Parts: sequence; structure tokens; C-alpha cells
Amino acid sequence: MQKSPIRLVQELRRLTDVPISKAREALAASNNDVEAARRWLEKDLALSGAQKAAKVEGRTTREGLISVCVLSNGNRQRAAGMASALEGVRAAMIELNCETDFVGRNELFARLAADIAHTAAFITEHDSSSPCFIRPYSLDVLGDAPLLPRSEPHMQMPATVSGSIRDLIAKVGEKISLKRVVTVVHGPFREESNVLGLRLASYLHGATTSGFQGRIGSLAILGLKTPRLPELMSTETFIAGFDTRSVRSTPGDDTSLYNQPFMMLGGEGANETVRSALDQWSRQRGMVEDGAEGGIEVLEFAKWTVGQDVD
Repeated sequence: MQKSPIRLVQELRRLTDVPISKAREALAASNNDVEAARRWLEKDLALSGAQKAAKVEGRTTREGLISVCVLSNGNRQRAAGMASALEGVRAAMIELNCETDFVGRNELFARLAADIAHTAAFITEHDSSSPCFIRPYSLDVLGDAPLLPRSEPHMQMPATVSGSIRDLIAKVGEKISLKRVVTVVHGPFREESNVLGLRLASYLHGATTSGFQGRIGSLAILGLKTPRLPELMSTETFIAGFDTRSVRSTPGDDTSLYNQPFMMLGGEGANETVRSALDQWSRQRGMVEDGAEGGIEVLEFAKWTVGQDVD
């Protein structure tokens, strides 16, 4: 058997992330034609991935990553020669699980989690009939969708989301499962609405080097009762840091976001609750006048931790 040139092996590995031995095998089976070898690898990976997926199906997956993709956070945008306008919000948060922390820190695993979150954020359509901003997304529908890479958003991969998960199982030898997905897609509120604009904030605790994933993730939807959109405070940071379960509740409920201390202020402000900090911040920036209700409301939030039980 003729040995494949090293430059072809390197090119095929750059395109497919396969080991050297598998790249050589594919080139040998394809008469050193890189494109033919790539097609050979796709078929081989699908077959071996299906076999390995079936073998590991009964295993437990409690490690992994929370990945967030924000395509539009509601900031005011100004195009050249045009009046400024509020954009809507578009984002997704997913939890991708594996068996061990070793695979959870693998670059291929992190890339797949980011790509799945990007795909969910990109393909979700606005549902005007839903009263919620943050909504669960069907795992079956997402699994059948073509994977849209975050690094190359206009490039459609030949594999689906579920197929890409199966391919990674073949590469790492562990069970990998998509546990849950939520998406946020909403246009800006109109001027006559009691909320004039939306802002989406996200935060990941224990984030990876990419910044797109972490062990704890949160999304928060804020409504601004003013057309002015200055830079907002880091509300999403302490949603991830505290045992936050609701936006508002009865007085004294420590799991209510509005009753928790706003830790981002520091000094004397550290004793302020989130509710009073939001009111004070809104007045200081002229969003509301003294005595009026605060110009910012936390409308909804979602907070996840890797491996937590889900109802």
C-alpha cells in the first residue's frame, strides 16, 4: 500500500479533526483524493458513531457545559444616515452533557456546545402567541436541524445537530446528550407599550477560555420604560451567583431576586436590595423622575447548573 504524503494527511486532519491513523486509512481507501477521503470519513464516522452511541446509551451523563449564544441583546443601533432604533432580542442557552469532566473540557466538546447554541438561536422563530420571553425549545426539532457553526455562521454543515453529537461520541468514546434548550426571540416593544425596550443579559460562571460556556449559566430579560438605553448594570451576574428562583415574591423571601443584595455596587451600596438598586440607578440616569416607578424591570430569567435535576 502506497504511503500517503504527509501534506495530504495534514490537510485532511485540518478539515476533519481525525487522528493521523484514521486520516491515513481514509486517504489509502480513496487513492489519496482528499475530497473522496473526506466523504469516506463521513460515512465511517456515522457508522462507528451509531455503534458507539448504542453501546453507551445506558450510561449517566452529569458533566458538561452550559453554552449561551446571544445574536442580539436589544442594544440601540444606529446605521449611517439613519435614525437610531431599538432592535429585538435573539439568544439561546443549552446544556450539553457528557460522562466525565475530562471530555467536558475537551475543545471539540466545547465547540459543539457553542455551535448547538448558535443553531438554536439562529433558527428559532418568534411566537406571538406565547406569554413568555424565555421558552423551551424542542430537542427533537433541534436535533433534526443542520448544525450552523458559530465561527462560520453562513456555512451549513452536512451533519444535523444529532448527527454531530453522534460523530463526537465516536471520537471521544463517551455518551453525549443534549439535555435542555431555551430560546429568546422577540422584537422591540412599540412606543405605546408600558415597556419601551428590551435588553437581554447573560452570564456564565466558571467560563471556558472561549467565554461562551460555563458550569452555571443565566439569561435575563429586562424591560426598560424609556427609549434611552444606557449601559445596564450586571444584573445577570448575581442571578448566577445566588440561589435565585423568582423575580419577585413575598417580603423576606431570600430566593427572590428583588429581595437579594445587589453585590455589584460595593461599599455602602452593598446593603441595597436589587429592587432598590434598580430604582436608584434608573433615577440617576434620568430614566424616571423621583417618586415614579423604576425604569428597569427584570421580566424573566433562566438559571441552570450543569448536572442539576430537571422537573
